[in-house]
Amino acid sequence: MGDKRRDPFARHWRVYLNSQSAESHQNEATVVELIALKTADAIASALLKRIQAGEFSGGRLPSERALSEAFSTTRITLREALGKLEAQGMIYRELRRGWFIAPPRLIYNPLHHSHFHAMAMEQGRQATTEVIAANQVAAHDSVATALRLAPGSSVYCIRRLRRIDGRAVLYVEHYLNPRFFPGLLDEDLTRSLTDLYDQRYGIRYGGARFTILPGPLPEVAAPTLNVAPGSPGLLITRINRNQQKEVIDCDCEYWRYDALCVDVEA
Repeated sequence: MGDKRRDPFARHWRVYLNSQSAESHQNEATVVELIALKTADAIASALLKRIQAGEFSGGRLPSERALSEAFSTTRITLREALGKLEAQGMIYRELRRGWFIAPPRLIYNPLHHSHFHAMAMEQGRQATTEVIAANQVAAHDSVATALRLAPGSSVYCIRRLRRIDGRAVLYVEHYLNPRFFPGLLDEDLTRSLTDLYDQRYGIRYGGARFTILPGPLPEVAAPTLNVAPGSPGLLITRINRNQQKEVIDCDCEYWRYDALCVDVEA
């Protein structure tokens, strides 16, 4: 009976078994890595690294189909990953256009009496304003109460869309007491109302009351901001007074939630 320690067949068999065991462990590790990569958290993390590395210099992400194929995952898992990055303010979505890398949020301090265009310019951004409609309407109850008028009183209503660097970020409805601003609807309403008040009517803000509430964007605002109705937004209501502390107007601002940072130092 020979010595098994010197049996070349036994030695080769042990080597073969060891190699098979190592290969099995390696395959298991590969499977685990693939499973991990397919989780929404892992995809979000990997995609964030690519964004921070400047891979998408044009500012637009590949289509969901292309990203799903790149990460070997389902569209459902991918959308969950994109939703995580959207919640962090890293990317944003526009209807029928896709996903984009989010620019820096606009810093908004309600205590400063700076208007939209000046605020954007101070932060190195470019602001534009589009007038959607401007007419005289009967004030509904909430507007009448804000302006301290009787329900149904005649007020100016100016609806505008405002953009930062070409991106729609704010839909706003301005309600004005016409007693203070005769003929205002004939003016260029794409400009700053703050400047118009001062230059034509000698009216400057002497005080304001702000209400800031997160909530779903209504149907009147969402399409202008390229999002679906019910998408998260920020509603800022501002009631303004003149130098004599008389209420002169009321603004209802609907912001994309990922476009604004409210920063107040008192």
